[in-house]
Amino acid sequence: MGSRSRGGRGCRLLLLLLHLLSLRSSLLPWSAVSAARGGGSGDPYIGVTIGTAVTNLLSPSDLAEFLRAQRITHVRLYDADPRFLSALASSGARAIVGVPNDELLALGSSPATASAWVARRVLPYAGANSSSPGLITAIAVGDEVPTALPSALPVLLPAIQSLAAALAAANLSSIPVSTPLPFSVVLDPFPPSQAFFNQSLAKSFLLPLLSHLANTSTPLMLNLYPYYSLMQSNGVIPLDNALFKPLPPSLEMVDPNTLLHYTNVFDAMLDAVHVAVKNLNVSGGGGVPVLVTETGWPSYGDRKAEPYATRDNADAYNSNLIKHVTDKPGTPMRPGAQASVYIYELFNEDLRPGPVSEANWGLFHGNGTPVYLLHVSGTGGFLANDTTDRTFCIASDDADEKSVQAAMDWACGPGRTDCTAIQPGQGCYEPNDVRSHASYAFDSYYQSQGKAAGSCYFQGAGMVTTTDPSHDSCIFPGSKLLSNVTKSDGANTTTAQTSDAEGSAIWRLRTGRETGFLFALRWLLSMMLVVITSNSNFWR
Repeated sequence: MGSRSRGGRGCRLLLLLLHLLSLRSSLLPWSAVSAARGGGSGDPYIGVTIGTAVTNLLSPSDLAEFLRAQRITHVRLYDADPRFLSALASSGARAIVGVPNDELLALGSSPATASAWVARRVLPYAGANSSSPGLITAIAVGDEVPTALPSALPVLLPAIQSLAAALAAANLSSIPVSTPLPFSVVLDPFPPSQAFFNQSLAKSFLLPLLSHLANTSTPLMLNLYPYYSLMQSNGVIPLDNALFKPLPPSLEMVDPNTLLHYTNVFDAMLDAVHVAVKNLNVSGGGGVPVLVTETGWPSYGDRKAEPYATRDNADAYNSNLIKHVTDKPGTPMRPGAQASVYIYELFNEDLRPGPVSEANWGLFHGNGTPVYLLHVSGTGGFLANDTTDRTFCIASDDADEKSVQAAMDWACGPGRTDCTAIQPGQGCYEPNDVRSHASYAFDSYYQSQGKAAGSCYFQGAGMVTTTDPSHDSCIFPGSKLLSNVTKSDGANTTTAQTSDAEGSAIWRLRTGRETGFLFALRWLLSMMLVVITSNSNFWR
């Protein structure tokens, strides 16, 4: 950022002030990608699922702000919580809302109950009188019912049909109604050309369901995990094939029946579904498109039971998945027909029971800091969680206070870090606690080392984040808010400029304190007073 002299004409300050005021009403530009019928057609997009088994989950309003800051425009909710929908309505995001499995019996056995559900859960956010008619893009009825709650299968399709009828009666037939199925309903998926549906479900459940979806131009929702295919392959599937990494031709999967080459497991699984659908001879409509309602990779798991659950692998899978979808390649069987995808999941659900990996599928921790840094540059701006220059080093949430204190002592001593700002009376002294002071010291060292690999380790006490930890008048060394400003005597000082909207949003989420805009505005006003008192020509 170029320097700006504080001794310029007053009109320049006024123009800059007006410019900032205009920025106040236009936060970070981002656009929602349209997709007709909930992902069945239109440009493919990437969304994220949001589970709520998270300690100290962001409030609905903060969550909406977080989504905006991260440029996330499509989300999948597992229920239709009116608090979250009301908040999302102001964020511009679009949502798939869910019907929990325990509500299927009531909806499937009573059309009146389905109508009441639509009136209560959908109409306030998608009806003609709604302030955000495009908020709800689809309704996901149940979740993996064939394996999670097989006793509810008889009422699943009636529930879907009753909800679709209720939407049509409310002039909302444009909202598709489907159900997310587990990939396990597809048998013998490799090679894809020989895949077929589980015969115990095919005629009794899947054929009627797919016929309904075809007749209503609604996508088949599918939860698809190459991670589990890799785990169950007993070494047959190469890890790189599951992670979208390039393979030599000799290692590419070739379907002997079609001679099609598969460079990744994800595409092979999608084509297996297409073949299984085709084998059922589904009638009506123009076919059944697929919407991937869940896919992802855990960043941590039991070392022996799940050796592939690592941050590096999770980063590789999700980063490459985003590039794969945004490049719109389609699959070998259906080139150019790329499915839209929802990444599982936004936050680590640390309260989920089960294996260690169950709590470690998120892109972010519950406090909004990234679990790992994605490599998604050049993919249309999805996620601000990227390996850009905007990274900081802060005290790790997992490190104990003694380790953090020792690391800070080293940084401010042998590490020769400038820790002046955290001394009493200085801008970053408050809050006066070890982690806050250490975060500033860690970032100061990290930035002074050019963000070199290992410069944020501090024996495990440090962690890299893309979230700007600056607050109030405390501006961290790595912040975009820093700018060298030349004093009249030629000395350099550091002062705050207005943040971009993303930075302001993250400030509010992490600290609940004054936004970057208001801080910059206060600074500008103070500078104007200086000019007024020192320049008699100001009003001329």
